[in-house]
Amino acid sequence: MAGFSPIGNDWPTMAKNLRAGNTGVRYMPDWECYEELETRLGAPISDFKQPSHYTRKQIRSMGRVALMSTVATERALEDAGLLGNEAITDGRMGVSYGSSTGSTEAIADFGNMLLNHSSSNINANSYLKMMSHTAPVNIGVFFGLKGRVIPTSSACTSGSQGIGYAYEAIKYGHQDLMVAGGGEELCATEAAVFDTLYATSTRNDEPELTPRPFDRDRDGLVIGEGAATLILEERAHAIQRGATIHAEIVGFGTNSDGTHVTQPQADTMYRAIALALAQSGKEPQDIGYVSAHGAATHRGDIAESHATHRMFGKKIPISAFKSFTGHTLGACGALEAMVSIQMMNEGWFHGTANLENIDPACAQLDYLVGEGRELETSFVMSNNFAFGGVNTSLIFAKES
Repeated sequence: MAGFSPIGNDWPTMAKNLRAGNTGVRYMPDWECYEELETRLGAPISDFKQPSHYTRKQIRSMGRVALMSTVATERALEDAGLLGNEAITDGRMGVSYGSSTGSTEAIADFGNMLLNHSSSNINANSYLKMMSHTAPVNIGVFFGLKGRVIPTSSACTSGSQGIGYAYEAIKYGHQDLMVAGGGEELCATEAAVFDTLYATSTRNDEPELTPRPFDRDRDGLVIGEGAATLILEERAHAIQRGATIHAEIVGFGTNSDGTHVTQPQADTMYRAIALALAQSGKEPQDIGYVSAHGAATHRGDIAESHATHRMFGKKIPISAFKSFTGHTLGACGALEAMVSIQMMNEGWFHGTANLENIDPACAQLDYLVGEGRELETSFVMSNNFAFGGVNTSLIFAKES
């Protein structure tokens, strides 16, 4: 596993900031030029750099989202002991990876063509940077992957579906190994999507106090950026080569609301959770922690909390990683899965930043706050819910 986030580019740094309550939300002065944009808040990655050993030829088809995803994948392959292994390039490994969109700088070049009738900024790589499947395709080319490519562009569930579909590809014998995850680069256009729905936080003078998932005084989400890669491998294959196993995926559920593109439904959220639980063969009481989607929107928080309560009751420990990183869109499902696994293995789970007064409209749950809590559990669940009514739930088991 490996990832980049607004609160750190490795787990020790992320954990330090989570324990200290340091969020990655910042005022974005570059967004002041957008007169009708209400929010001026974002959660950028400030210290991501192109690796010095990457050549211009290797990255010419990559925008920021593809480059972050590729570097995260290289680090994850190194963590898995697979970098340079023939299993990467002989067809045994595929990629299942997602983002909400490609690089918006390239999209702007095509927009310039339509608005100003000039294609001067468009070149042979422009489309390769803007296409929604830019991350998995560039990862595949960079590492020479010859297995199946599963592009998951489903907004906030892009990363979690990337993991889930990779899990299924291995479970049903189509691949031995998969690169899985998601990425997103920060852009004002993505904040504008939620701004038009009055769903962004406008605490522009108090970036450290927002977002506030499940809090009575929340006023919307903040957009962030990131990338995270998990290397999935068939268990016997991993054991045979002596791999270090961080966790086992034991359940995946996904479905759609089928009703409205922007109004989440607690009933179908619950059904996605139930699908993952049924596949795992575990009972609700076996799950020791839930990583919430926790976007800090009014409808979303309420629906999610009631779906979670319906399955687990009021005693389930739950917290929201987005309270620290903002909503990283295509990356969030992968980042939250990685963080959930790390916390399960360490026996400590972070709280939700800025959660001071639980919204009485949200269901009663064991909301973790402050410095978090020491917990021992063998199973954690990570849930994500996206525009379009796409719902996902993943269950990870501690390696015994």
